[in-house]
Formats: sequence, structure tokens, C-alpha cells
Amino acid sequence: MSSTGRTSPQEPDESTSGRLEALLGQGYTPYIIVTLYVLLTSLWLLAFPFSTIAFLVFLSSLMAIYYFPVSSWLKLVLGVIVLGVVMPIVGNQNQGFLDVVTQSAIFVALALGLNIVVGFAGLLDLGYVAFFALGAYLWGIFSTGQALNIFPGAEATFPLGGGWFFVFLVLGVIVAAIAGVLLGLPVLRLRGDYLAIVTLGFGEVIRLLANNLDKPVNITGGAQGITSIGQAPMFFQPVVAAAGFQPSQGAEYRMYMYVLAILIVLLTVMVARRLNQSRIGRAWTAIREDETAAIAMGVPLVRMKLLAFAAGASFAGAMGVLFAAKQLFISPPTFDLVRSISILAMVILGGMGSIPGVILGATVITLLNLRILPDFAAQLNDWRRAGLPIPAQFDPVSYQRLLFGLVLILMTIFRPEGILPERRRRFELHQEAAEGEQMAQDAKNLVHPDIGMKS
Repeated sequence: MSSTGRTSPQEPDESTSGRLEALLGQGYTPYIIVTLYVLLTSLWLLAFPFSTIAFLVFLSSLMAIYYFPVSSWLKLVLGVIVLGVVMPIVGNQNQGFLDVVTQSAIFVALALGLNIVVGFAGLLDLGYVAFFALGAYLWGIFSTGQALNIFPGAEATFPLGGGWFFVFLVLGVIVAAIAGVLLGLPVLRLRGDYLAIVTLGFGEVIRLLANNLDKPVNITGGAQGITSIGQAPMFFQPVVAAAGFQPSQGAEYRMYMYVLAILIVLLTVMVARRLNQSRIGRAWTAIREDETAAIAMGVPLVRMKLLAFAAGASFAGAMGVLFAAKQLFISPPTFDLVRSISILAMVILGGMGSIPGVILGATVITLLNLRILPDFAAQLNDWRRAGLPIPAQFDPVSYQRLLFGLVLILMTIFRPEGILPERRRRFELHQEAAEGEQMAQDAKNLVHPDIGMKS
């Protein structure tokens, strides 16, 4: 009911939405709905393990688990069923879906790391992929014969065996964090566009180094990249063999990478959440909102900015090591500017500063890249062969960059806070909009903004 006593056209919709939300949140209703949803989508995917639609609907059950107001233990049980039971079973039949989820997990961790820098601390970083490259090349060089070019005569030591993988996972975190601090030191006084340009340059420098460090000493393999990178250790193989399972080595390794990626993402989410809720997270928020006010309130600006760069970069370093061990091949084009832009698009699409939003944004864009656009292109080819007048030049996969640009433009115009925005950021944006509308209305009515009287 409006203040004038008449009902506005929007109020019935809001009340209907509110009543529906209240109905779904009553008693055991959300428990029944979310459990049925997870079970039905799981059964659908198990029955049709090659159906992309069933796969996408199945993944949406994770959003249902997150959104419905059920207890934490049920969320945990359903999450384990989805990611720990159903997905491995389906992945055993369809390696493509398993690889998509693994790649999504890698980009989720990358987006969460960038979210610390961009979303929490408000520092625009366009060279984030450089830290990803550092982790990947770190493992790529020392697990192959490239290390012998740096340390000639050390054939007894290099290349390192798979048992060093977990050591390098930690080293990737440390090296990337140090690189983040080294990047942060010279840009402490920069903000906005100037900071974006410097970080973009840093990303390009790392890529060009990887492209040209093949002479006079061949360290990175140059434009050819590094092949036959060492795999992570399969320490569980005797247990699997003793249990009577005989999976192929490729399928077993893909499943292993999937489990490792999911575990690292869970760890990343936990660390990001703890950081955001700590005094450090509040200091980053203060810096993001107003650096001058943050300094006046005693926030150590230099330390907090460097900590944001280091924390964000460390996630990328760890995922770089995992990515190299998974792909077994890396080359400079993998770490170009488009990769940085796509990770930034994941953060903006989901909602800067929002951990669930960033997870959603990274998953959506990875699915678009790896599954939806290629499947759509294959469907167009089928329609073209069936005689439909579709131009041969129209290939949705080749419009990937255009799609990223459209996503960024549309999100900026229609939903700048992202799909799942952080509560504080949504409140700020809508409050500013409301205040702007009120000021415009006051100006129209010639009402003084301070004393509320007509001038």
C-alpha cells in the first residue's frame, strides 16, 4: 500500500513474490524441494550422461543447494552427493563433462583470487593471468628437461619426479605471492585506469618473457612452449588396484585432477571467506570505498594493498601448477590478455566482492566457452547440412571475445552489481540510485536538500 492509500502496480508482484518466498521457506518445504531437485537432476544426468541440457540442469542443483534455507548438514550432504558421487560416476562415462567441471574449478579459484584484488580491495588488475603463468611455468620447467638448461650436469636431479608436485603446489603459492608484492610495490600510489594500465603491462611482460626466454639459454621453450610436463603422483593406485578397479590411466588421472581441483577450490573459498570477514577484509573494504578516509581511520594502506596483491596472486600460482600438471603442455598464448579479461569478466558477471557470485560467474563463462558455444556451433552445422540457409562464416566459437565484451557492457548498464552481488555493494548501489532519484525529485520540486523546504 502506498503512502497515498492507493496500491501501486508493482506492489502486488512484490507481495506475491514475498508470499511465495515465505511459502518455500516454511517448515520442511525447502528441505523437500531441494532434496527432490538434487535427486531428480542427478537421476536425469545418470540416465543421459551425454546430454548437455541434463548436465547444465544438474549443475544448477548446486545453486539450489546454496539458495534454499536448509540446515548446513543437508547442504553438505547434498553437495557431496552432487560433486562427490554423481559427478564422478557420470565423468567415468563422459570424460568431457568431467573435464569441463575440472576447468570450471580452476577458473573458479582464479576468479576468487582476482576477486580479492578487484572486489575486496578495489584494485583493478588486468595482468592477473601473469601469476597463473608463473605457477604453470614453475612446475613446467622443473618437472621436465628444461631445468637441465638452467642447471647443466644435474641429470641426477632433474627432471623432478611426480612426488615433488605437492611441494611445487606450495612453492607456486609462495612465488606468486612474492610476485604480487613486487607488482604491488611500484603501483601503490596508482588508482583506477593508471593501475589497470600498469598491471596490464606486467601481464604482457610475463607473457613476452615466456615467449622469448628460449635463448641464449632455453628456459621456457619459447613460442613452442613446454611439453611432457610431469604428472601429479598417483599414490592411490595400489589402493584402487586392491579394490578391484581397473580404470584406464587417462581416465584415472582425469578423475584425480578433478578431485584435486575441487579440494583446492574448497580451500580457496574458505580462505577468501575468512579473509573477507576478518579485520583485513574490513580494511580492504575501507580502501575500496575511500582511500583517504581509510588512512584517516588508521588503516595501514601500504600493508593492506600489498597483502591484497599477494593473497590474490597466491591462488593463481597454485592453480597454475595444477593446470600445468593437468594439461601436460603450456605455451605463451595460454596466458595472454584475453585470459585476464575473461577472468575479470567472470568477477564482474557474478558480482565483485561476492564469493557465491564469482563462483557462478566463473562457472557460467567456462561453460559458455567449453560446452555451450561449441555445442551450439555443432548444432548450427547440423542445421546447415540439413539445408537451412545459415552462412558458413557464422561460427559462435569465433565470437567468444565479442560475447565477453557484450557481457561486460550489458552488466555495466543493467546490473552493475552483478548476478549475485555482495549485500553491502548492492545496498550501496541501490542507495545511491535512490538518493539520486530523491535529489532529482527535490530539485524538480525546488526543495532544498538540507532543510527540506521550497526555496
